[in-house]
Parts: sequence; structure tokens; C-alpha cells
Amino acid sequence: MSVFVTLHEKRLPFELSTIDLAKNANHEAGYAAQSLTHRVPTLIHGDFALSESSAITEYLDESFPETPIYPQARFHKARARQVQAWLRSDLMPIRQERSTEVVFYRAPAARLSASANAAAQKLYSLAETLLSSDSANLFGEWCIADLDLALMLNRLVLNGDAVPEKLADYATRQWQRPSVQRWLELERPPL
Repeated sequence: MSVFVTLHEKRLPFELSTIDLAKNANHEAGYAAQSLTHRVPTLIHGDFALSESSAITEYLDESFPETPIYPQARFHKARARQVQAWLRSDLMPIRQERSTEVVFYRAPAARLSASANAAAQKLYSLAETLLSSDSANLFGEWCIADLDLALMLNRLVLNGDAVPEKLADYATRQWQRPSVQRWLELERPPL
């Protein structure tokens, strides 16, 4: 999602190819030959192939700097990357109990376990620390880390879990961005 949004934000032409993860198509020889990690997404740019969303968004931001998707201030850029890395490496109970099926298919999930609830409290604490009371985005101007944080929050918001109003409003606002709406409007295979 973050790569798709980045490509749209930067107004870069691209061709989207889908991979059937349920059939492990990412491990088939053709895809595996292009994707060093056998992961989705993989960006093919000329003769260069790159996997892992945050690596791709950083590469695109450096390669096509005209429309930045990361903050320009060094400390804010570092903090945005920190937030992205943290969201991808921590909060596993939320990821397990609120998969993206909750977000993109509106598939309801059971109540949060104690460990997922603790992870949610950790998420809320970080988000509330970073979002000042009058800020619509993490670092003033929108950046790709706003999307990543909104995605994690929407795992809870869109399931109807109790999320602090300020954070739920933030996640809802981020979801209204035209590039995000394009992602949400993509046709998805049935569950």
C-alpha cells in the first residue's frame, strides 16, 4: 500500500502486477528471480529490482525528489523512518489479531487479547506523543509515515475497537487522501 501511494503521490507512471500470495506465487521461480527476499511488493525500475516497502519508498524518494514523501528536515525524516521501522517490527499482537483483512475486507475480528490490548496502548501512546493537538500530520506536511501509522490505527478503528477519538479522527483523515482512496478502490479477490 505505501509503495502504491508513493507512486501516486509522486505522479510516477507504473504498471501493477498482482501476485497470489495464497498460492505462494511469490516463491515461484519467475517472481523469486526478481525479488531478492521473495516478498511483496517488489519494484522493478529498469534493470534494478527492490523489495520491502520502506526500502522502496526511500529509494523512490531519493530517485524522484521533486515531490517528497518524507519530511525534508533531517530530524523529522529520521523520526519518520523510525516510526515506519517500529510499525513494521513491533506490535505483532495487533498484526495477528487485526490483519489487513479487517481493513480492506471489513472482516470482523474477535475482542483483543491482553497482549494485543497492551500493544494497542503502546501504539496510542506513541501516536499521541507525535501528534500535537493541532496537527493533521506527524511532521507538519503529510509524509508516507502518516499512511503507515494510519494503517496500523485503522486495523483497530475499522474493527470497531475503542481508539482515542483524536487518533481515530487522524486515521480517518489520512484515509481520505486521494492516493489512499485509489488503493482502497482497487478490486480485490474474494476472501
